[in-house]
Amino acid sequence: MTLASKRCSILTATLSGSLLAAGALLTTPALADGQHFNDGPVVNVSYIRTVDGHFDDYLQWLATTWKRQEDATRKAGLILSYRVMITEPHGPQDPDIVLVVEYKNWAALDGLGGKLDAVSAQVEGSVAKANQGEVERGRIRTVLGSRTYQEALLK
Repeated sequence: MTLASKRCSILTATLSGSLLAAGALLTTPALADGQHFNDGPVVNVSYIRTVDGHFDDYLQWLATTWKRQEDATRKAGLILSYRVMITEPHGPQDPDIVLVVEYKNWAALDGLGGKLDAVSAQVEGSVAKANQGEVERGRIRTVLGSRTYQEALLK
C-alpha cells in the first residue's frame, strides 16, 4: 500500500467516523422529541432601542396603533398573545424595549406577511400608510434585531 493510499484510507475512515458521529447527534433530538417535552408555542422577540428623548413617544405608538394592530391580529387568529417588556440597557447596543409576539406553532408563520398586510391596511388605512409609519418610527427607535424561539413544554 502506498503512502497516498494510506492517507486516503485514514481520511476516509476519519470522515466516515465524523459523519457517523454527526448523524448520531442529529438524530438524538428527534428521538428525544416527545419523550421529555412537547412542542410549545413559537415566540418572536424583537429588541428595540429608543432614541434618547423619544421613549415616551414610542410607548405612545405602542399603546395606540401597535396595540390596535396586535389586537386585530389576535382576533383574526394569527397570534396567541403579545407583550411589551421594558428593560434596562447596559450599553449602547442593548434594547430598552422588547416586543414579544406568540404564535401557535411554526406553521402559523407560513404566508404570514400577506395576512399581516391585510391587518395593517385595516388598522392604518393602507399598506402604504403602514409603511410610511414604519419610516417615521425609524426616527425615534432602532430595531436591534429579533429572534424566534419555540417553547419546550416539559412533561
